[in-house]
Parts: sequence; structure tokens; C-alpha cells
Amino acid sequence: MPQAANPDDRRLITGAILTVGALVVLRLVAAAFTPLTFDEAYYWMWSKHLAGGYYDHPPMVAFVIRAGTMIAGDTEFGVRLVSILLALPMSFAIWRSAEILFGGARVAASAVILLNATLMAAVGTLIVTPDAPLLVASSFVLFSLAKLLESGRGVWWLAVGAAVGCALLSKYTAMFFGPAIVIWLVAVPKLRRWLISPWLWLGGLVALALFSPVILWNAEHHWVSFIKQLGRARIEDFRPVFIAELVPTQIAFATPPVFILGAMGLHAMAWRACGAHAARVLVSTMFWTIVAYFVWHSLHARVEANWFAPVYPAFALAAAVAANLASWEDRSRRLAGFCRRWAAPTGIVLFVLLVVQANTGLLSGYRRDATVRSVGVGWPEIAREIEATRKRVGASCVLAPDYGTTGWLAFYLPKGTCVAQQGQRIRWVNMGEPDAAALRGKLLYVDDALPTGRPFLKLLFSRVEIIGQVQRKRGPLVAETYLLVLLEGPKSGDPLDRSPPPELQR
Repeated sequence: MPQAANPDDRRLITGAILTVGALVVLRLVAAAFTPLTFDEAYYWMWSKHLAGGYYDHPPMVAFVIRAGTMIAGDTEFGVRLVSILLALPMSFAIWRSAEILFGGARVAASAVILLNATLMAAVGTLIVTPDAPLLVASSFVLFSLAKLLESGRGVWWLAVGAAVGCALLSKYTAMFFGPAIVIWLVAVPKLRRWLISPWLWLGGLVALALFSPVILWNAEHHWVSFIKQLGRARIEDFRPVFIAELVPTQIAFATPPVFILGAMGLHAMAWRACGAHAARVLVSTMFWTIVAYFVWHSLHARVEANWFAPVYPAFALAAAVAANLASWEDRSRRLAGFCRRWAAPTGIVLFVLLVVQANTGLLSGYRRDATVRSVGVGWPEIAREIEATRKRVGASCVLAPDYGTTGWLAFYLPKGTCVAQQGQRIRWVNMGEPDAAALRGKLLYVDDALPTGRPFLKLLFSRVEIIGQVQRKRGPLVAETYLLVLLEGPKSGDPLDRSPPPELQR
């Protein structure tokens, strides 16, 4: 973060650095003892086979995990290390964006602390998904545009293009930055000259060049990833019930104090002319363009809470404006002051409670909750049971019906164990096929489809025998029960289902 001559500014900078540093350390501690989610285990498998694209997403998350495991090994801490440390450059980008757009260290310090206090940033960098690098890249998109506005120098369009390109390498949601930037340029008269400037188009070429590996990968794989993700926009029915989920989930992910401040800041910039016109429009377009799409999307399908990650840098700036620049009447001023004081403590407490709950189930009285299915508590223990059974029966490979179980098996079984998903082979196209000799021997199928198992297995194999079961527990709660099924004699000669994915069957 930049140095400041003013003693008050230096104190603000020091306070922000200490706060961000403490939050990063807290996340690193949580990362070390929290088992991987099934998505993280899946992305960890990607990181062992780097490529220009994957069935589900662009490749940035795999590179982030690969960098961490090169430093700290194939451990939960190693998988998450670099993702958590990305909060540091993210905080720098947000500080400078706020400082440039709205002036002064106070707004900048508030924006940094408010963003880091959200569960979107805390959990979003702890649990490594494509949203982690997307959140960081989105911060640099905002910073680059702020520098462009401040300097008036066209060369900053190259930085904008680089930031957008990195965002596109993280998640396809970043495509909305293009319309948001165009809306900003059109809405601010003094910026319209950039629409015909070669610098704008050069920036676009930089973004395209960075994104080109994803395009090439899709071209080689029947455009399957584009079809899968962009196909979500297709309206097949009208179910507006999903829109009711948007606000409650974002209140939780932002934390109530930050959500209130962000909403107040967006109102202040729209109706109270709080800040320079170009700065206000930039923050508003970076927020509302993406939000408008997701509101529309929620009219026919569920919008997951983490999908809003790219709007959080702009939302944090809006919250900082509400906390420090906007003029409020007495009641609103007291509310803004209360939220500003309690935003960081609230975020820390909620994060700690969430980590404790995910690892122990204590806060719900050990009853089932939303985290028990996704966080792999109990997997280190049942992996030892599965490995003992595999050795006992002489199985040469372990199969699973879904990518999540496959990822957990690959991570927690002894390294080098043959593990494969029986179907959906498009997910593993970058990773090569399992050893043919291993697939010809006895196979151990780990199946959570109790109590009946999967009847189709009898159509595929001559021998299908249930030889045991294991229970994954979180405290006294049985989170999942898995059948262990011995398979032999694939009737077609190939034990894997190589049917094309549904996106290519339409």
C-alpha cells in the first residue's frame, strides 16, 4: 500500500495492513485443519494436469492450486496457500482504486477492510474455487480503469485488457466486464473519445490473447465448456421463486454490516451525487451490469451466492463511500457508523463460527447443515478403511460415480492409487486414461447411492458384489454412507462409460 505523509493517513494504512494481515493468518490457520471440499479435490486433480481449459471452467484455479502445492505440498494447506495470499494484491488494488476514485486514505482503508471482512472474500479465498482468482482479477479491473480515469493515458487500456483477460481465465462471468466498461464510457461524456481510440481495441486484443488458450481448448473439444456454461442463460421455464433467494444469500456472504453500507453507498452515488460523476458511474456500472443479469437469470434458475464475486470490489467501494463520504441524517448516520465499527468484528466472528461449524457441527447440535455434504470432514479416516478393503480384495483400481467422490478418493487415498470416475469421462479428458492393466483387474466401486446401489452396474459387469460399507462422520453425525462394491468382468470389455456429455447429445 502507498506511503502517506500525513500521520493520520499513516495510522490508517498501518491499521489496514494489520487487519488484512491478521485475516490472512486466520485463513491460513483454518486452511491447515479444514478438509478439502469435493470441488477443491476436483480442482486439485486439474492442477496435476494443466491445460488451456476444462469441462467446467477456464484453467486459472488449477494454476493457483499448482503454485500452492509446489510450495507446501499436496496438503490442504498447500492447495489453499496461494489462493489465500491473493488477498494481499487484491487489497492493494482496492486501496488504490478507492484512493484514486474518491480521494483520501480513510475511504481506501475502509474499502480494504470492508472487502476483507466479507465472507465472500474470507471463504472465497479459503475454499479454492474459480471465484478466488476472479475476485482478485476483478479488483485489478477496477484499479486499471481508475488509473485510466486519473491519468488519461491510453496505455492503461493494456492493463485493463490484462486484468479482464485474467478474469476470463478464472471464470466466464468476467465476460460482463465488456458491457460494463462500454456502458461507463457512453454514460460519461468526457470518456466517449475512448470508443474510437486504438488503445481500447489494443486492450481488447490483450484480453483476447490471454483468453485464447480457453478458446483453443474448446475448439479441440467440441466447444463443450462454452456450451455447458453459456447454456445456463437459456430460458426453459419461468420460476421466479429463485429471485427470493438472492438478497438473503448476499446479506450472508457480504455480512449484514457490509451489505447495509454497500446498499447505502449505491444509493448515495445514485441520488446524492456522492463523489465525482465518472467515479460514481464506474462503480455503479461495475456492480449493476452483473447484478442485472443475475436477477434476470434467477427468474428461471437458481443463482448461487458465490456467482456475485466479481461485483464485490465495486460493492466494497460503495460501502466505504457510505461510511466516510456520504452525508446522512441522524438515524442513517448512526446506522452507518454502527456498521462501520462492527463490520470487521462481525466478519471475523461469522468466519470463525462457519469454520468451527464446518469442521465439527457443534453449533447445530451435530445436526446436518449445508456444509456437511461439501466439506470432506471424515474423509481421511474412511480413506484408510477403503484402502484396507482394496488391498484385502486385491482391487487394482477404485471407481466412483461422481467427480466429487473421485476427487476425494484421489486426494486422500495413498498417492499413486488408480482412481477413476466410471462415467462423465469428458471431465478427465486432460488427464489421460487410467492404466489399462489396472482396469482389467478387480475394481472397487465406492457408491453413496444407498440402499439400492446402482442397478445398472449389473448390466455392465459379470460380478457385482457388495463387500462392505464405510460411514463418513462429522462428530456423532453420519454425513454419508458408502457401499463398497467389488466389480469384475466388464461385459463390453471396457469398465468405463464413455458416452458423450449431455451438452453434446442435444
